[in-house]
Amino acid sequence: MTDRQLRIGLIGTGRIGQVHAANIAASGDTTLAWVADPFIAGAQHVAANHGGTATDSAEEIFASGDVDAVLIASPTPTHVDLIRSAVAAGIPVLCEKPIDLDLARVDALRPLVAEAGVLVALGFNRRLDPAFAEVRSRVAAGEIGALEQLTITSRDSAAPSADYLSVSGGIFRDMTIHDFDMARFFVPDLVDVMSTGSTLFDDGARAHGDFDSAVSVLSAASGVQVTIVNSRHSATGYDQRLEAFGSAGSLQVANAGTSLVSLSNAAGVETRSPYQDFFLERYATSYRRELAEFVAAVRGASSNLSTFEDGRAALLLADAAHRSANERTTIAVDLS
Repeated sequence: MTDRQLRIGLIGTGRIGQVHAANIAASGDTTLAWVADPFIAGAQHVAANHGGTATDSAEEIFASGDVDAVLIASPTPTHVDLIRSAVAAGIPVLCEKPIDLDLARVDALRPLVAEAGVLVALGFNRRLDPAFAEVRSRVAAGEIGALEQLTITSRDSAAPSADYLSVSGGIFRDMTIHDFDMARFFVPDLVDVMSTGSTLFDDGARAHGDFDSAVSVLSAASGVQVTIVNSRHSATGYDQRLEAFGSAGSLQVANAGTSLVSLSNAAGVETRSPYQDFFLERYATSYRRELAEFVAAVRGASSNLSTFEDGRAALLLADAAHRSANERTTIAVDLS
């Protein structure tokens, strides 16, 4: 398998599916062999642009015998069944987050994944962001001494539609879940969660009993503190920052701007352009690196991809945060 391109079957041709399709087609290590979507026109469109055979049945991909791996980018409620089919067929799988919105369904699948020995990776792509990955490596190398506090700021540029919010699972399972995975990437021994949530501006969130603003504080067995700040909007653009603070210093990741040019004049000094406005722009590199890591993992190499267990832990933390915000109490968690 190391001397040829991996044949990948893509399931789901929505916004993120199209990103994955383009990356698969552009990579020298992969080829898009199959594209599945019940909305067959979507599958045909992606196949016409990026190659592969279009089908309206994911099961046709699993039965084809001519894929080396599958990438699941379909709606969340389909993930558990598709992972089960991939594992049963012995096909390595990369699935977009979350595994499911219901932890009980994830736990029912857990023994099968553990016993099968088939690669199941989760699409928490921010682990592969070059800046975040660099900070994590430098923290692990002891550059700032012992890590004491991790602060993650994650604010969308604009709130999603009310229709999306109705099926999202709420801010903690949909948005903060990325930050929970990032927190565990740095601090794996988390033991409790205290979250607060507010609905300050978004009528869609209010209509669906959700929050548009949230703050979570997580504690580790080691004593390290993690703070996560979320909002569904940001007037300055897509706000993605991180600070690791240690006994001997700190490391920061700043926002990515749309230009390196600044203006200084009588009205202001070093006036800069806005931040990037959308997650697909900010994390374009991480999605490409995620695919490369998946290819390496399928070929037997180690990787920093999130595993099924990482996906379960992130969902467990999201559930705890949701409960904490609604009950106004600290929730203990067992991530084992």
